[in-house]
Amino acid sequence: MIDLQGITKSFDALQVLKGIDLHIDRGEVVSIVGPSGAGKTTLLQIMGTLDRPDSGSVHVDSVDVTALSQKKLADFRNRHIGFVFQFHQLLPEFTALENIMIPAYIAGTSQKAAKERAQELLSFMGLSDRATHKPNELSGGEKQRIAVARALVNNPAVILADEPSGSLDSKNKQELHQLFFDLRDKFGQTFVIVTHDEGLASITDRTIHMKDGLLCLNSETTTPSE
Repeated sequence: MIDLQGITKSFDALQVLKGIDLHIDRGEVVSIVGPSGAGKTTLLQIMGTLDRPDSGSVHVDSVDVTALSQKKLADFRNRHIGFVFQFHQLLPEFTALENIMIPAYIAGTSQKAAKERAQELLSFMGLSDRATHKPNELSGGEKQRIAVARALVNNPAVILADEPSGSLDSKNKQELHQLFFDLRDKFGQTFVIVTHDEGLASITDRTIHMKDGLLCLNSETTTPSE
């Protein structure tokens, strides 16, 4: 599903990633953990085609994304990758339903089909009654679930999340964490989550540890089956 080979990345004289090899299987929920400055977010951005590596290759869903032109890369990203950030980044002038529909419009989906898909996701999130509310009328947990629905609207193969529960209270964190697994089970997406939350990392299928731009030796922790 996701294959990274020999990924390096520097910003000026600072080498942030120093040769990353990583494979993630389809349908896995994987967490990436490590101290601040370890390179976690940079790795996630390269995995999500938001940035290009200095060297190495990135394959997502069997496509070598490092070989795509900017235009083809933008189209691939829109259709195959969904993003969830620590702060929801909803557009304040649009309703919850409209925010969810935006990536579908960009992909060329008809208004009718985009609306039906957005309504399906709102129902799955338990937020059908919040469809016409704007972000300033929603709670923090509701905003983040809307952001997750937006990431899912084009039915992407991969969801990448950067500290998705970092701004939530304990109750909303637990609900969001469970939601990732419910979504994987219903829609089959692969989830890669950068997090400092030990509770979330402990329940993912696999935990990848990073330090100083490298994967730590014996970095992979697999959660045992129930």
